[in-house]
Amino acid sequence: MTDFIRFFIPLYFVLFFLVSFVGITFAVTKRIGKNPNVLPKDDSAYGLIGWYFKLTLFFLFTYTILLFLFHDIIGQAFIISFLDNDFFRYLGVILMIAALIWVFIAQWQMKDSWRIGIDNDTKTELVTQGLFRFSRNPIFLGMTVSLVGFFLAFPTVIALTFLLIGSILMQIQIRLEEEFLLKQHGPIYLAYKKRVGRMLGLY
Repeated sequence: MTDFIRFFIPLYFVLFFLVSFVGITFAVTKRIGKNPNVLPKDDSAYGLIGWYFKLTLFFLFTYTILLFLFHDIIGQAFIISFLDNDFFRYLGVILMIAALIWVFIAQWQMKDSWRIGIDNDTKTELVTQGLFRFSRNPIFLGMTVSLVGFFLAFPTVIALTFLLIGSILMQIQIRLEEEFLLKQHGPIYLAYKKRVGRMLGLY
């Protein structure tokens, strides 16, 4: 199982990135005629969040590649021993695969409304069907679950750090997007917000 994890984790995150960022960005750009990546590049607080997102992704990819290349060294560093068993590794792998499928479905259901960041120039449709009936932020939910799965599959303090930092950044981004959607869609979004939880259920 350890050898499988060594290969699975870096390949998983490469696939996740290609499917959930590169592929969907290309598809939406082709349909709407503009890049859906609208994260600001200024020195505002929101721009800083976007920069931290990119930095976290860079370090995550670097860590997984180092894990693949130097598994005997990296794989034993900062291990949380009570989680280091096959049960949690299998559970982690299952969660990671389920999260990838979940995110892909949610992005497909968003269609042309999908954006990386907040699009102040275009009024997008408020998606409330499909997975959005159960979560207002199914993509962020899926990304969070993928990081939980990563931590269980490879239980180190470093993987836990990625989970905590990623979760904090996503929660900040979610709240920024909620403010924007409330301004853009008004009572419709407010009613949706009362009906569906931020992440899942009533939460």
